[in-house]
Amino acid sequence: MAEDAGARAAEERGRQASPYEEALACLSSLITRRTRADGANKGDHFDLLFDYIKILELEGPISQLRVIHVAGTKGKGSTCTFSESILRCCGFRTGLFTSPHLIDVRERFRLDGCDISEEKFLEYFWWCWRRLQEKTNEDVPMPSYFRFLALLAFKIFAAEKVDVAILEVGLGGKFDATNVVQAPVVCGISSLGYDHMEILGNTLREIAGEKAGILKHGVPAFTVPQPEEAMAALKEKASQLGIPLEVAPPLDTWSLKGQKLGLQGEHQYANAGLAVVLCRTWLQRTGNMGEALLPCGADLPEQFIRGLATSQMQGRAQVVVDPVVSHQGPRNSGFRPLVFYLDGAHSPESMEMCAKWFSSIIKEDSQEEGPGKGGWTIMQCPAGDRLLFFFLSSLCRDPRLLLPRLLNTCSNHGVHFHKAIFVPSQSAFNQVGSHSPPADSPQVDLSWQRTLQRAWESLHGGDRDSVNEAKEDARPDAAEYTRSCVFPSLPLAIKWLRDGSQQNQIVRFQVLVTGSLHLVGDVLRLLKR
Repeated sequence: MAEDAGARAAEERGRQASPYEEALACLSSLITRRTRADGANKGDHFDLLFDYIKILELEGPISQLRVIHVAGTKGKGSTCTFSESILRCCGFRTGLFTSPHLIDVRERFRLDGCDISEEKFLEYFWWCWRRLQEKTNEDVPMPSYFRFLALLAFKIFAAEKVDVAILEVGLGGKFDATNVVQAPVVCGISSLGYDHMEILGNTLREIAGEKAGILKHGVPAFTVPQPEEAMAALKEKASQLGIPLEVAPPLDTWSLKGQKLGLQGEHQYANAGLAVVLCRTWLQRTGNMGEALLPCGADLPEQFIRGLATSQMQGRAQVVVDPVVSHQGPRNSGFRPLVFYLDGAHSPESMEMCAKWFSSIIKEDSQEEGPGKGGWTIMQCPAGDRLLFFFLSSLCRDPRLLLPRLLNTCSNHGVHFHKAIFVPSQSAFNQVGSHSPPADSPQVDLSWQRTLQRAWESLHGGDRDSVNEAKEDARPDAAEYTRSCVFPSLPLAIKWLRDGSQQNQIVRFQVLVTGSLHLVGDVLRLLKR
């Protein structure tokens, strides 16, 4: 049984499995390859979700949740994060369900801005798991991985009596597990683009049609400025439902009254603008728009500004100073020798946004506080070496579409990479990670990493002779005159960076980590160890 998987894995490591590891092993047993949900397979048997809801006795609790439902290609997670933070600052008990997680699956379930505790996670997990195990059969099999997590989110939010449940669609919209909610308070659709085309369709119209599946009759709907083809599909769906589709303008910087958005990047102003109208509509429709929350003219309420300014989200436009190198060596106390810039961009459009953010932030980081005459002052730091850590899923994404957007956008902003580093992902497709990363495989297949490397080199007019594969004893100067290298493992690549930083005391290493949220999560996990 699945419960035994965690015990077996722990036994191999010479210890007993913890209850949390057993739960993760059960989750792993539900992972399958995603298939396109369409009419041919009845939405990947979407109606099964209602059987699961009956088994878990969640019909009533789900109908009582006051939901903000958000779909989109880019920015839906940020929009949900902004919305949660705003309403929490307004004094409401919040529940936020997002995906994917970066380090720990509990990140997907946030209560009042914090990941659910391990104790509560296990309580609700086993409650759902055992009931489904008892009641499912050949006709109604156990739910797939994401569907189980969505059901678990509904159970958690209902049991914890949240005032508002903010749900980020996992994939698509029409047949997504979160779309069992029949009457959300308000729906939002963030920026649309090309992603998951093997599942959602090959045109923006098809993709937008899938996303518009979350819209409901009688429920207010909002979106952001969209490509013409996508907007036409959204408006058509809204017209069929007899509802207006309103376009939320990007948030003006002056409306923050000197504050900055908690999530960095120029593109976040569009997501913040959508979050503001979603929260206002939620407050109005639930009867919670008190005098304190009524805006004066075009001004935002103070609670809204505080929520936008304090929003936090791992792996999106995140800056992390290496905790090892920064505390070693004879450095100036204000100098940050090894800095990681992490963004899980994995579509052409989001890659361009990531490049704009990186180009902007590293210029800001070229000035830091440091010791000067008469005390602390702003000092100009050396630009240092800019490196790219890159991984891309081989299943459905083409590096020839993503890497040029990244490289050209950075170049247009005067930013150039000294070296690109291609690494395999630590995360296994069919295993939910625990607190520690998996051991490095001695026989890892690097053929895909070499494909990514060749795509990068082709952008510079290079060929296979100009690239280098780092060996286990590689030193920082082993690839001194090459533009890229492949490492057989992420820990080895991190070690190479740290060794290089420690041997070059006056050089700053600025590392952009992008292409995959799995890679971003793997790097964060290693840095936090």
